[in-house]
This record gives sequence, C-alpha cells and structure tokens, in this order.
Amino acid sequence: MFGLFFFILFTPGVSEFICTSSDLDMSYTFCDSTAYAFTFNLTPCSTMNRYVWKAALTWIPRSDIHFLKVVFKVWYDGAKSLTWKELVCSGADDKYSVCGTLKGETLVSSFDIKGSRINFPKGNYSIVVQGFSDYSENNMLICLNFTMIVKQDTY
Repeated sequence: MFGLFFFILFTPGVSEFICTSSDLDMSYTFCDSTAYAFTFNLTPCSTMNRYVWKAALTWIPRSDIHFLKVVFKVWYDGAKSLTWKELVCSGADDKYSVCGTLKGETLVSSFDIKGSRINFPKGNYSIVVQGFSDYSENNMLICLNFTMIVKQDTY
C-alpha cells in the first residue's frame, strides 16, 4: 500500500497542492517526463498582509549538484510577464545548501521568500521553474510547473 501511495505522489502529471486559502490556491506538477522525489511547502498560504513566506523543500536529485542554473518563467492570465535566470551553484564559494548535494542524497532545506514588495493582482499565474546543470540550459535536473490562483487583489 505504501508503495502505491509513493508511486502516485511522485508520478509526473499528478498535481500536488501546496496550499489553499480564501485568497490563494497553489499547486505544482512536474513539467517533464521524469518523476522526482520532491516536495515543496509554503506558509502562510496568503498574499494578504504578508512580509515573508516560509518555504520548505525536500528533494532527492538524480545527479550531483555542483552547478545549478535556475530559470523562472512567469505567465499572468496567459501572457508571459517575467523570465528570470539565477546561477545558484557554480562550484566555487557556493552559499546555498543545495550546492554540493550528491545524487541520491536527501536535500532538506527551508528558506524565506520575501514578498512584501510584490503586489499580486487577482488572476491566474503559471510559474515554470527549471533547474539546469550547465550554462547552455541543455541538461535539465528538474522542471516544475506551479499554478497560483490569486482570488483578490493585494494592493
């Protein structure tokens, strides 16, 4: 029974709810054909009166993480609104806990997401987060498609 639950939890295409509240719904799916041992949580589940969200990440990578480039692509109500690329690990003087994680190790990390300066208009957001093990973005380590539904304006 546990094996079936684990299979369903980490099967590509299965949506995983992060949170739901009166003003926000968030979930994610894997956007490639590879299943990952991955979970992500966010608290509080709100866009109202927030200063910092607390995020918790658990991931078992399928390859060593000596280099990690993360690409964020954000769509708001179907229109592309942001592309942001960040070099997280370069192999030299890395400051993030994910850097240096070996294939098969369980990475457990928590971090703050500062959102006090972000106003989210009511609507549907699609956020694709891709992690690459090279500058050229050819070797994908992970791909997640987050869905965020903001139910009321946060102005």
